[in-house]
Amino acid sequence: MTAMIMHTPTLTLPRSVRSKFWHNSLAAGLAVALHVIVLALLVHGWSLEKTPVAQPTVLRTQLVMLPPEAQPQAPEPAPASAPPAPPEPVAAAPVESIKPAVDPQLQVQKKLEQAALARKRVEDKKREQQAERLETQRLNREAEQQQLAQQQAQQAQRAEQARLAAERARQLAAQTAADSRQYLPLSKEAPDYPQRALDKNIEGDCSVEYTVNPQGKVENPRVLEGCHPLFIRPSLAAANTFRYQPRIVDGQAVAVPAVRNTFHYRIK
Repeated sequence: MTAMIMHTPTLTLPRSVRSKFWHNSLAAGLAVALHVIVLALLVHGWSLEKTPVAQPTVLRTQLVMLPPEAQPQAPEPAPASAPPAPPEPVAAAPVESIKPAVDPQLQVQKKLEQAALARKRVEDKKREQQAERLETQRLNREAEQQQLAQQQAQQAQRAEQARLAAERARQLAAQTAADSRQYLPLSKEAPDYPQRALDKNIEGDCSVEYTVNPQGKVENPRVLEGCHPLFIRPSLAAANTFRYQPRIVDGQAVAVPAVRNTFHYRIK
């Protein structure tokens, strides 16, 4: 900050009057004035940051074209004579709409064409219904034939299964019979000849069927057909004395059913 001192005759002092005290007082006053100014600016919110510049307000204008104003026409001078009276308006007669004449033959032909078209639609609909009915019947017949074929196949399969089961049963029976014939006892006793049969000189054969249990003993012996009544009791008694070797299947002793033995009674 610089100070300008105007040299005027009234303010100019003699050099001898200015002293050191005067210079010190002036400097102190300037420093105090600067501090006071800075403090006042700080109190009123002054800062070192730049004050944001306000955005300028933009004024938008639009050009509107106005139609040209009608120029006023100069009034025509009035004629000297009075104007003639305007003619009276004549009422217009109502105009009736004229319909074109319709040819009756064209109407009849149009009706015939409509009737033919309607009849054709009905016939087409009947044909479609008949075709649908025939298709439904065909599908039903095919379904019935397929069901009948399935039933026949099932019957044939059941018959084949029955035949195989019968064949297996026959083979099992034959195998059992073969096994029973080959299944000979380890020990047996001959039956006693009945005395009455000896007295009457009666000879014959008696077959006995029984089951050999896992211990090799005879169970449930019964006499088959063709045995003379005199030979029934001694045959059953002799069969109960038979002993067999137990049959082993998969490491275990099992029972052997339908084992047969025939006793022959002969007189020597």
